[in-house]
Amino acid sequence: MIELTAAEIADITNGRLAAEPGITPGSVVTDSREATPGSLYVARPGETADGHDFVAAAFERGAVLALVEHDVSDAAGRNYPAVVVQDSVLAMGALAAETVRRIRAARAAEGEPLTVIGITGSAGKTTTKDLLAGILAAEGNTVAPQGSYNGEVGVPLTIFKAGIDTRYLVIEMGATGVGHISYLAEMVRPDIGVVLGVGTAHAGEFGGVDNIALAKGELVEALPATGTAVLNLDDARVAAMASRTRAAVLGYSAQPARDPQRDTAGTAGVRAEGLELTPGGNPEFDLFVPGESAGHHVAAKLIGAHHIANLLAAAAAAHAAGVPAARIAASLGAQTAASRWRMERTERPDGVTVINDAYNANPESMRAALRTLADLGRGRRTWAVLGAMLELGPDSIREHMAVGTQVVRLNISRLVVVGREARSLYVSAVNEGSWGDECVFAETPEEAYDLLQAELEPGDLVLFKSSNSIGLRHLGDRIALPPQAPGTAAGADEGTAAQNAAGNAAGTATEGSALL
Repeated sequence: MIELTAAEIADITNGRLAAEPGITPGSVVTDSREATPGSLYVARPGETADGHDFVAAAFERGAVLALVEHDVSDAAGRNYPAVVVQDSVLAMGALAAETVRRIRAARAAEGEPLTVIGITGSAGKTTTKDLLAGILAAEGNTVAPQGSYNGEVGVPLTIFKAGIDTRYLVIEMGATGVGHISYLAEMVRPDIGVVLGVGTAHAGEFGGVDNIALAKGELVEALPATGTAVLNLDDARVAAMASRTRAAVLGYSAQPARDPQRDTAGTAGVRAEGLELTPGGNPEFDLFVPGESAGHHVAAKLIGAHHIANLLAAAAAAHAAGVPAARIAASLGAQTAASRWRMERTERPDGVTVINDAYNANPESMRAALRTLADLGRGRRTWAVLGAMLELGPDSIREHMAVGTQVVRLNISRLVVVGREARSLYVSAVNEGSWGDECVFAETPEEAYDLLQAELEPGDLVLFKSSNSIGLRHLGDRIALPPQAPGTAAGADEGTAAQNAAGNAAGTATEGSALL
């Protein structure tokens, strides 16, 4: 975090200073448990808890200043040192915007700019962010979000980790409505904006797919004329965003040859040719970028054909940031998944393979994961353990039924549907011709756990996929543990509890995980 005194914080946020003006925090936290000596603790009212109730705990852990919406006193009646504002979240945004402004000014004075890259899309944001950060880290000091910090709280927390020495700032941008990305873009003022795709996730919340496209396009509308809009030309709604930006447009595509007459944004500048999947499901292709006639081979370690688009998006953004293609390709070929529960593969000692892709789910990512399961599972018994895709609005039943039909048509050996919210998926699979023990409905993850523990056999391949709040990622973690020997149930329970606690903590820390 750059140096900001309490007096400066009050001035930037239009707050009331209730502390010594010279106090200078060294970090910002929104969870009192994460406070360390010198922290600024931001107290936020929430749906289930009020951060103001934890101000004392934050100071006990070393916080020196609080950003609050009302005074908070200790047991002796003394107010904790604070800046009092009307809205603590908006105040965080103001501090973040000023932080970016000051870093830009300082770096400009030294002759080397700060490059800010914003990434949005209905799926793939975190993977693309991780890939891009991996490329840029070799080029200069890079700051990127932890997990999926991509909302009005997570974006400022990412920015507060940047300093004067930061060369690249990568920002993941999520939204639950029109106007949210405009707010985040105004905060960070990106130089490069990447739009990955417009899907049907959260369509109910947005009021339809057209509104999702409207919201995602806010990123390219915010770019300066000197900036670059990186657009997925394989998504017609994204390609059409070329008309909404004054920035230069750099398209990317998994199609080797495109017709400029059909492309809203023109021919893809970044493209993949010679695409294939290895027997392990890893994409391989030759990467082509503008200005170079020769391709650069990429042998990715990520699992699934759907990652090709994420690899190309990261490559295009890195190219826009000035990274040579050879170094881009080398980095993409060396990186593994950096964030948890994204096609995370575990090989159990007994020969069972677990793929945990249950960080989130929407119709597009569900279909992609199932295709990967079918591709990888040739000659093996395959299991799809699926939970609900949330926030689909009136299309929810239809989309779940489509997934159930796909499972059967892909010849997935066993289907376990978990939770009432996904029952229509189970019903459609039965109607399509899957019955008996091929298709099972489990009311709870615990019921699914018992079934899997009893029936998984060496050589089986099992996929876990659901929306984040359904929690199948934790079920996947439990199944990924090596089978316990008879008579060790207590130890297994303790290990499971510990793993779930860690997973829950990670889920809590991952702000904005439900944002599109």
